[in-house]
Amino acid sequence: MSSRAPRTQDLPDGTLLLDGPESVTAVGGVAGLLDSLRGVLRRPGPAVVVATSGSTGRPKRTVLSTEALMASATATARRTGGPGQWLLCLPAYYVAGLQVLVRSVVAGTEPVLAAPGHFTAAGFAEAAEHLTGLVRYVSLVPTQLQRLVSGADDPEVLRALRSFTAILLGGSAVSPALLERARELGARVITTYGMSETAGGCVYDGVALPGVRVHIGDEPPAGPDTPTSGATLTGRIWLGGPVVTDGYLDDPEQTARHVFAQEPAAAAESAAATRWYRTDDLGELTEQEGQPRLRVTGRADDVFVTGGVKVSGGVLRLTLLEDPLVEDAAVVGLEDPVWGQRIAAVVVPGSPPPDPASFTDGLAQRVRDELGSPAVPKDWRLVEALPLLPTGKPDPARIRALFTVHGAG
Repeated sequence: MSSRAPRTQDLPDGTLLLDGPESVTAVGGVAGLLDSLRGVLRRPGPAVVVATSGSTGRPKRTVLSTEALMASATATARRTGGPGQWLLCLPAYYVAGLQVLVRSVVAGTEPVLAAPGHFTAAGFAEAAEHLTGLVRYVSLVPTQLQRLVSGADDPEVLRALRSFTAILLGGSAVSPALLERARELGARVITTYGMSETAGGCVYDGVALPGVRVHIGDEPPAGPDTPTSGATLTGRIWLGGPVVTDGYLDDPEQTARHVFAQEPAAAAESAAATRWYRTDDLGELTEQEGQPRLRVTGRADDVFVTGGVKVSGGVLRLTLLEDPLVEDAAVVGLEDPVWGQRIAAVVVPGSPPPDPASFTDGLAQRVRDELGSPAVPKDWRLVEALPLLPTGKPDPARIRALFTVHGAG
């Protein structure tokens, strides 16, 4: 059953609206936001509205209740090593930064704020020096982790990187090579998957947090659907449990499309999963070591039609990221009078290749071998860093502009 959209007139007094840096400034900066959260999290019901257009450009105002925020923070502490002190390196008006503050409130600790502006390895190390707790955490996006790994020849950066009980890494897919290098340096990195609608990350290293369920399918589940040993479920990802949003503010259409309340009879088998969020992501769910494990493969709407053949942008990006010489990558579709869409790829090499043409030829062959010739990008750009949204996700508009500026290659 679809949920009813929350309405502005029904929001309790004090509900926080986060819709950009000005909204944080208006409440007295991060310190003021932290004080406001300490107050609003004492009462039940809607607590925060996180407003963002995201990578699709579609405005969304996601309503998160005290119950959802607290469930997420508590589950994170259970999974990572208990309550601790947090370092804030992400914007507080996005859910990943907001949850650093919520977790601090729940833990009763004072977060440390990284210096505003451009993220640097030296600045991270300096901020980490101000942490006093023995159990310490930070949330990062892959680009930030890459800068830390690249700067780890500085002993202070390496010491800071190793000092965290857990580094939560989310925002976008991460190169396995980068993840391996970080862990080899002694960084305890946990990959996370989630979104504003699930109060942030709710699947850690492929395994759902306590109280959270993962479902694969076209419709919300009628009951438990853990795959049997050796089986793999593929399709649209659903996330269920107390972390799920109440809905989109004053938007019944989007709420009805994405947020579902499970019928009591079906929910009885798993009371923690009475509310479900229908994501726009695709994934694979397998049973490993007695528990379901999720692998996100891309977005349901991230499909290119090139020469009449459908190519998954998410799968193509993952294929590029799996190359040990690739630090980061993104793919976009460009309008083309012959192909309909021409696939273009932007790649961040792990180190400058001596011969860029041979490097991209090797990547093209990898894609051809794994996904077939239609998936091979027709245009390539090698860059030092991807254009990103403030959330840390690749910015499709700015990536397309790279090809508009430089022309087809």
